[in-house]
Amino acid sequence: MKQDPADKQGRQDSFRDHIATVDKTGKRIWIYPKKPKGRFYNARTYFSWFLLALFFAGPFIRVHGQPLLLLNFLERKFVILGVAFWPQDFHLFLLAMITFVIFIVLFTAVFGRVFCGWACPQTVFMEMVFRKIEYMIEGDARQQKKLNAMPMNGEKFFKKALKHTIFFGIAFLIGNMFMGYIVGSEKMLQIISEPPSHHMAGFIAVLAFSGVFYFIFSWFREQACVIVCPYGRFQSVLLDKSSIVVSYDFKRGEKRGRISKKTAPPPDQGDCVDCNQCVEVCPTGIDIRNGTQLECVNCTACMDACDAVMDKIGKPRGLIKYASYNNIASGDHKVFTPRVMVYSAILTALIVLLTYLIFTRSPIETTILRSPGTMYTVMDSSHVANLYTLEVVNKTFEEMPVFFKLLSRGGEIKLASGEIVVPKASIGKSALLVTFDKKALKPGRNNISIEVLDEKGEVIDKVNTAFLAPENLDELK
Repeated sequence: MKQDPADKQGRQDSFRDHIATVDKTGKRIWIYPKKPKGRFYNARTYFSWFLLALFFAGPFIRVHGQPLLLLNFLERKFVILGVAFWPQDFHLFLLAMITFVIFIVLFTAVFGRVFCGWACPQTVFMEMVFRKIEYMIEGDARQQKKLNAMPMNGEKFFKKALKHTIFFGIAFLIGNMFMGYIVGSEKMLQIISEPPSHHMAGFIAVLAFSGVFYFIFSWFREQACVIVCPYGRFQSVLLDKSSIVVSYDFKRGEKRGRISKKTAPPPDQGDCVDCNQCVEVCPTGIDIRNGTQLECVNCTACMDACDAVMDKIGKPRGLIKYASYNNIASGDHKVFTPRVMVYSAILTALIVLLTYLIFTRSPIETTILRSPGTMYTVMDSSHVANLYTLEVVNKTFEEMPVFFKLLSRGGEIKLASGEIVVPKASIGKSALLVTFDKKALKPGRNNISIEVLDEKGEVIDKVNTAFLAPENLDELK
């Protein structure tokens, strides 16, 4: 009976109905990837050294005397590249996040998940730190399978205990470094040098972080990319046939078949010898020859494995390579599609707007509000006063004296403290009394403007607020 082509195609595409790490009963399939080696793996290793050095040195790097990166959610203080940002700068943060998302969309549309394979912290720590330690202690994939299958004995206990002790030690170190990005390096070193009882909340938080990292890298592993991270699922809408991803050259590789020194291969046989090495080295357990899949993180391990096989059989490298579907199918190298051009235009506009807002950002943020529960005070038959609460946020790392000038005619300003000097990276508060001659007012609400000046007399902020006057100004006594 002739096979239905549609049925045959359906069975060939059945891999898309499930993930490679779960069997039909829903039980997890533990992945034992073979240790990769090759030019791409070496390049990723060197790049990971740079990223790891940057991560561990980050809390100690200073830009103009300030941290390179500080995300102090507890005090709502954020420092990026030495520049302080406060809750009042939330609009900048929101715009920066939108810009970052558009960048990710554009980058993925052009280059696929290169970030996942080369720079994602999950991949860097898993493949370049924890996995390498596992290879050193337990051996390659076959030795790991053999060790896990054997009953508990002295050798297995020693290797497992050593591995997990080192794993938790590294996870604890990572947890402390994350704390450094939240509270700052000085506070982190203080907490580390003092007994845990002095900083019990911080100690518990670090243990919790460490436990999460240990769980992820010792057991959860590739499931973080496959199940938790939404980025892989975004591929279906971000990628197209012009996106450059890790791809199997099906035109060159098919029809697959083994080769023999004794017999010549059939004329229709491709370069793929069906050795399965690309599957054995894959950290998520997929077969890249099936095409782009949710689990693929573009780590290039399959590219190195295939290149090594091609070298052995005397075939050109690049059976698995960075390429788009259109490039393989028709030789089309076009990358800048209309969609990519639209993304690029939007990203450029957002970057220009964000840069403008950052460079024109005022060094202070001033809030002037009428004191709660007060209306107005009749000073005498000619003058009316309003009492305000004043709050000045100093976004710089230097003390800043500030002065105030009333732009509306017929009035004057008096500070309760006489003058105000806002501490660096802090908030200054005071009371402000504004008095007007009744001739300069209209009944009810009056809009007034107040300029904020620095010690050089330059305007650094401007605040608009309301001044309340009696409805019957002519009857003041």
